[in-house]
Amino acid sequence: MTLRTTFLVQPFELHRKRLRPARQEPAQSEFGALKKAEALAARMPGAAALKIVADDETGELEGVTILGQFGEVPEDFAETLLGN
Repeated sequence: MTLRTTFLVQPFELHRKRLRPARQEPAQSEFGALKKAEALAARMPGAAALKIVADDETGELEGVTILGQFGEVPEDFAETLLGN
């Protein structure tokens, strides 16, 4: 089992007065994800920087960490990541 760490930015857009996820963007590092999320939140309602650890062979998710949130992010965003 080989664990792989990836970094993503999840921006959010307004649709019918509700926040919804927009297209995810990859980042090269934790720092890059935080900077990209902050920049996206300046022109969109909000964004979150994520660290994702998954099994490289099976794709099974080992864990998701929210590195930072900028602007408006849905209140239940953390819960949806955990699958609750």
